[in-house]
Amino acid sequence: MNKLDIISKIEQDIKGLKLTATSQNVGVVNEVGDGVAKIEGLSDVQSSELLDFGSNIFGLALNLEQYNVGAVIFGDFTKVKEGTQVKTTGRVLEVPVGEGLVGRVVNALGEPIDGKGFIKSQDNYPVEKIAPGVITRQSVNTPLQTGIKAIDALIPIGRGQRELIIGDRNTGKTTIAIDTIINQKDSGVICIYVAVGQKTSKIAQLVAKLEETGAMDHTIVVVASAADSATLQYLAPYAGCAMGEYFMAEGKDALIIYDDLSKHATAYRQMSLLLRRPSGREAYPGDVFYIHSRLLERAAKLNVDFGGGSLTALPIIETQANDISAYIPTNVISITDGQIYLEPDLFFAGVRPALNVGISVSRVGGAAQTKAMKSVAATLKLDLAQFRELQAFAQFSADLDPQTKAQIERGRRITEVLKQPPYSPVRLEEQIVALWAVTQGFMDEVEVERVKEFEQKYIAYLKLREKKLLGEIISKKELDQKMVKELEKATKSFRGG
Repeated sequence: MNKLDIISKIEQDIKGLKLTATSQNVGVVNEVGDGVAKIEGLSDVQSSELLDFGSNIFGLALNLEQYNVGAVIFGDFTKVKEGTQVKTTGRVLEVPVGEGLVGRVVNALGEPIDGKGFIKSQDNYPVEKIAPGVITRQSVNTPLQTGIKAIDALIPIGRGQRELIIGDRNTGKTTIAIDTIINQKDSGVICIYVAVGQKTSKIAQLVAKLEETGAMDHTIVVVASAADSATLQYLAPYAGCAMGEYFMAEGKDALIIYDDLSKHATAYRQMSLLLRRPSGREAYPGDVFYIHSRLLERAAKLNVDFGGGSLTALPIIETQANDISAYIPTNVISITDGQIYLEPDLFFAGVRPALNVGISVSRVGGAAQTKAMKSVAATLKLDLAQFRELQAFAQFSADLDPQTKAQIERGRRITEVLKQPPYSPVRLEEQIVALWAVTQGFMDEVEVERVKEFEQKYIAYLKLREKKLLGEIISKKELDQKMVKELEKATKSFRGG
């Protein structure tokens, strides 16, 4: 090849070369430790933007300071060193959403951790999203049955509600949440259970229980265990919420459980202190209320024009020594539409679920309660509250008038009927007939120790002899005079038998 041929070939190559200019915002890590990095040179970065540290390690820009950007790192932060180059991505953090996640256990970034292989997701949703506005919502009008008699009768939950479960350690908070998930088996409600800062062994037991009861078929488990970084524990509830919002946007009903937001606040406090943010009460940063309010406000019941879907939130808060007036509990109580308060004294006395009916309240669930349950439970809360007061009073008095004695005896039987073993939710029609029988005095003659046995046999009898009546209670959702007469006749026949 002569000199001219070489020159012409080079000219052809130059003509075929296409160059495009791209601008990249690149910075350098100048300090790193405990999952937090200080980055110089990222002049054009947005708050909560996803940052690329290379080697498939990403982070989130949280502190935008004059000369530095404070970012939290996902994954193994030990691979990030001083001098590491960091690029902006122009994206906010997203997680995979869709039907493919149902039945799976994932981490806070939506990656599978159950060993069942790759997850095929339909879409990605941002973990942070503005909550639905007033115009897009409708009032709560459909019940979300938990299968727990004490809750469905006294503190009903509606689809789209935010109901707090609060109590000391080991008082049955998670059990109530798991019972509620198990009870959604044929209701079409997709459940998301978010475990924040829990022991891995406890989460494994919980997943095994969900699989055993067949509830995993409609459940997504999002895990940020105690072994995970504070960053992932902070992100997990928002990731779970994004997964639930997908189903709400599709016009379906979803239920999300945050277990628990006390540990979530602690993780956020750790992150904030490492980012050198100013601390306030109990060393929590000033915006600790906002991290929970913007999360829980995303639960909603959308109106028909926007698909009519719903996302119901059951946040859990762990109290210390019964102190519901502490900082985080009062914050979350003020955000939610009511609370289910579990009392250690009742729990250790064998009343399970250990529901304190005086402090527990549902601010909107009554509007979603069926007429049949409302008529049966009308005086139940008052009867129970009076019974607890009279019981305390009766300890100091030997002589009681017949009316007070009768009220105490009725209260004991109601308490027995409301007791329920874990992982055994009760169908709505069975709840209604059992509560009707005890409030109407049909169990007054039964010994307290035999009330549970009476109730089981009574329901079995009605299932066998009065299947049509139980079906009518569900279809009509109310107890009319004709049905009450039939129920009275059947109950007298059972007692006579």
